[in-house]
Amino acid sequence: MVTRLLLQTAVWLAAMGVLLFGAAGTLAWPAGWWYLIETGVLSLWIGLWLARHDPGLLAERLAPIVQAQQSRWDRVFMVSVSLVWCAWLVLMGVDAVRLHWSPPVPVGLVSLGSLCIVVCLVMCRAVFRANSYAAPVVKIQASRGHKVIDSGPYAYVRHPMYAAALFLFVGTPLLLGSWWGLACVPVMVLGIGWRAVREERLLNAELDGYPDYTSRVKYRFVPLIW
Repeated sequence: MVTRLLLQTAVWLAAMGVLLFGAAGTLAWPAGWWYLIETGVLSLWIGLWLARHDPGLLAERLAPIVQAQQSRWDRVFMVSVSLVWCAWLVLMGVDAVRLHWSPPVPVGLVSLGSLCIVVCLVMCRAVFRANSYAAPVVKIQASRGHKVIDSGPYAYVRHPMYAAALFLFVGTPLLLGSWWGLACVPVMVLGIGWRAVREERLLNAELDGYPDYTSRVKYRFVPLIW
């Protein structure tokens, strides 16, 4: 399992590197290198922790993004998200380095972007600690005894993983120095908001106790907002 984790992480980082530096047209981009190092180290930290504490969840996290158990709409969503993510990285490389469409991002905001990525990954670890069923695809994991989780971050919002993603969405373009990348964030938030609503319909229909959970935990992403 650890070998698979290392291999998939290396492939993922290499693919992002090709997109970012290919779009930038140069390897002389410190922010791009720091982004890959930061996300790579933090992802391995979480993955190795899962390998020790919850190998079943790690297997789910390493599984393909398109699976037979998924609803058709989620298969389409996951493929679309992958394409949008790649296009987003290319846009930021072109914007921040190759064509300089954006004015420079202040150093303080670049540092804030890096911090947001750390916050995202720390929040994800808290999610994985609380929820052994936090698969990347929407499905009922009956073979693993899927049940409602209402502890940890799930006591405050129904989708803490998506809440963590908000920090990644904001932090990535700030760190990479792309205002155009930041301008895309509202569309991405709308996308995961749409998925959260569709996911809840499935869980309400097929997961025992989920309707009661949604009646107790009112907010999806951010307490007192939504």
